[in-house]
Amino acid sequence: MTRQLDTINEIASNYDAIVLDQWGVLHDGTQPYGAAIDILSELKAGGSRLAVLSNSGKRAAPNAYRIAAMGFQSDLLEHVMTSGEALWADIHDQRIPEKRFYAIECVKGDALVWARGLDIELTQSLQDADAILLMGLPDGSNLSDWTEVLKGALKTQMTLYCSNPDRQSPRAGGLVISPGALGFAYRDIGGKTVFYGKPHEPIFRSLEKALGTQKLLMVGDSLEHDISGGHAAGWDTLFVRGGLYADDFAQAEIDETLARLCTAKSYVAPTYSIEVLK
Repeated sequence: MTRQLDTINEIASNYDAIVLDQWGVLHDGTQPYGAAIDILSELKAGGSRLAVLSNSGKRAAPNAYRIAAMGFQSDLLEHVMTSGEALWADIHDQRIPEKRFYAIECVKGDALVWARGLDIELTQSLQDADAILLMGLPDGSNLSDWTEVLKGALKTQMTLYCSNPDRQSPRAGGLVISPGALGFAYRDIGGKTVFYGKPHEPIFRSLEKALGTQKLLMVGDSLEHDISGGHAAGWDTLFVRGGLYADDFAQAEIDETLARLCTAKSYVAPTYSIEVLK
């Protein structure tokens, strides 16, 4: 049975470190959530070690900068691990064979910044590429915008490397489509998609190794990525109801709603739940 919390302080001392998702937990992509800065400062002052585990296509350093720019003190977080960092490391260490990538990015130039230090080529056309690098989607994107790209990639059996497996992300104006939706769409038509990030085990193990402990709490708003992934890694989990599923829980009974959501997709129930991070 999932235990409902009023504040994360009720359980913080039970863990060697607390691992937090970004979007839907710390901020909405534009500004921090109301109590997020204060509670992280309280946790840090109380001796908790804090880290971020994010399905961001960008590397760790830009994400750490983004978090700090929103008002979180830079010394609050001991580690920032992103799916984009994990993909970068695999290419750098030659665990990925392709060298020429057609990049799909949120903002033009994101991929060039991300690829610094790698011996790869970013191509201007799909025909010149060996694989697709999917790290972001332009604002306002629809899946239908990418139909021809996916069909073209399928003709030559290109691998699509997706460094953000989220299907949707919370923003100030509501939910928006995320790169994972396109990655799954390519898989659905018969293409090969390789996902980096939560809920896949390697990224959890990488952070475990960096923190030097397995007694960890995963805090997130995605039942698929944060909660199921954390559980599979052997971590306890804290589900934030006010993120991705805010509309489902609005004026609804908490236990019944959570049970329905978990049953619908065969998700594991979280260890704890909380309305927002506080």
